[in-house]
Amino acid sequence: MKILTIVTTIFLLLSLVAGWYGMNFVNMPELTWTYGYPAVIAVSVLVVLICLWIMKKKKFW
Repeated sequence: MKILTIVTTIFLLLSLVAGWYGMNFVNMPELTWTYGYPAVIAVSVLVVLICLWIMKKKKFW
């Protein structure tokens, strides 16, 4: 059950980011910025690492 919780926690946040970009907004500043997609990828990786670090720190995993 712990493994499923870890996987759900990580992919829930990444699905939220993917959902925002899937809505095709016109006025999102990241869409016209040259480094918009690399920035979103970097933030997504950072979110995953922070989630794993918190779970490791609380001895959940």
